[in-house]
Amino acid sequence: MMTVETVLLGDGVAAMSLASVADQLPTHSFTVMQPEGAPEPHDHMLGFWNTEGLNFAASGARASWSKWSIVTHEDTAVLSSTEHAYHVMHKLAYLDRCKTVAATHNVAFETETDRTDADLVFDSRPPRSSQNAMLQHFHGLEVEIDRPAFDDSTAILMDFRVDQSQGMHFIYLLPFSKTRALVESTIFSPQPMPEAYYVDAIHAYLMEQHHTRVVKVHHEEKGIIPMGTLAPHDPSIPGLGANAGAIRPASGYTFVFIQEQIKRAIEDVNSGKPLRFKRPHKGIDVWMDTVLLVVLKHWPQHGPSMFSRMASGLTGEEFIRFMSGQASWRLRLKVMMTMPKWPFIRGVSKLMFQRPRKVVA
Repeated sequence: MMTVETVLLGDGVAAMSLASVADQLPTHSFTVMQPEGAPEPHDHMLGFWNTEGLNFAASGARASWSKWSIVTHEDTAVLSSTEHAYHVMHKLAYLDRCKTVAATHNVAFETETDRTDADLVFDSRPPRSSQNAMLQHFHGLEVEIDRPAFDDSTAILMDFRVDQSQGMHFIYLLPFSKTRALVESTIFSPQPMPEAYYVDAIHAYLMEQHHTRVVKVHHEEKGIIPMGTLAPHDPSIPGLGANAGAIRPASGYTFVFIQEQIKRAIEDVNSGKPLRFKRPHKGIDVWMDTVLLVVLKHWPQHGPSMFSRMASGLTGEEFIRFMSGQASWRLRLKVMMTMPKWPFIRGVSKLMFQRPRKVVA
């Protein structure tokens, strides 16, 4: 049986996730190639609901919560799932585990600038965003506080009780104990803020909403996630992961979609089709996300109520299915009905008449 020599450019989450299941593609021989000059990977938390196919990731999670909340000044929506808890893991620890498993599948690891002798090459390097595109930018601190103040039974996915003058802004808080948590200041807008803005927002939030102060910072993390429809890193090379459309356009939620993308590709190969990686999102979901991004870019003041109303109108399992791309038409309609109508009408109108934007090189 002929072996297809396959190179994966980049050694991030997508490439390493595929490498860890290389045994499910016995007709392919894989090499993970770190491009020369690539930046050193930085650790940050990866969050996901433990749905079907994510047991390997969940087994390496640092913590999990069966309840999560979305908070505004007016309301707190608490959702739950006993079967599909929200998990969080360290990215670097996950990559190390994937590499260990991949080595047992005879995956090779190299560092080169070029590889021309492979039968297939897939590019997992980050995609390119358009000019003035919406970004999800964040800075997080894993902190120890001066008194027990966190509810460690509930992850806070969004707390909007912070400054909203620079775009849709919320705090993401994962409580590891009553005194220790990852606290991230996250903004959806086209322009990142100075680092001090996020850090000051975190300290002010902890003082105002939890009446506590930081006594120790254990870890810091930061990132910028491009949102919307993104251009491939190199149009001449087929993509993988985010570079093949895995990022959920309006949330930045990516990990579960990378796993789904890989799963579908393996199923296609086992049914006789060539290996390729397709965008894992349905067209209607991409359209809904695109409209939402238009609203958040031009009228960000509607963001807190939109997310709060959606959370209040769904069960925990429905929320997970919608966020994970498993929504039925009935569930999509239910989500639409929870939303304020006028901002979306304006968003659709603006989307219809806006001009295409140039891609940033």
